[in-house]
Amino acid sequence: MSDKRLRYTATDRNSAPILDVLRAILPTRGLAVDFASGSGEHAVYFARQLPALEFQPTDINPQALDSIAAWTASEQLTNIRPPLFLDAASPDWPIAAADAALCVNMIHIAPWSATLGLLAGAAKILPTGAPLYLYGPYVRAGVETAPSNLAFDADLKRRNADWGLRDLADVAQAATKAGFGPPVVIDMPANNLSVVFRRA
Repeated sequence: MSDKRLRYTATDRNSAPILDVLRAILPTRGLAVDFASGSGEHAVYFARQLPALEFQPTDINPQALDSIAAWTASEQLTNIRPPLFLDAASPDWPIAAADAALCVNMIHIAPWSATLGLLAGAAKILPTGAPLYLYGPYVRAGVETAPSNLAFDADLKRRNADWGLRDLADVAQAATKAGFGPPVVIDMPANNLSVVFRRA
């Protein structure tokens, strides 16, 4: 049988810094939904490091779902549920409730409707005070955008006109409308940000 595990080099660079933030914001127990899990490498890394938490990976891409399942099987982790197909932009989600939610590197590689759907859906499944963690590059008013992020933004828009770095103010405004409080923003390596919303 062929190995269906996908491997992304960025995961090796950002997993530990993201974990440092997650340790501070995630509950010690409960269910954490991982949106747009991609290869599944983050999910298995976080699940291994946070064994008291249960993780629910999701993705819209069948190849990603296969990779997540393969990584989970290879690591023999019992605190990761089978991956679910989930389109963040859809109003119908296969998840009714969770204690936390995280989404790494999706918002800029998806249409704006996916961000709005993610915020609306997360607000429905999270209890008051629960965290929604977002990671990736953003544009911020009054903060110079790194040249590498500008080049990345241009490349994304060439690939798909609906993609591109989002203005953090726009994301925060949409989050407020969905039912979240103001974000806590943490600078991360490689010109990325950790953005933490709490369900109001």
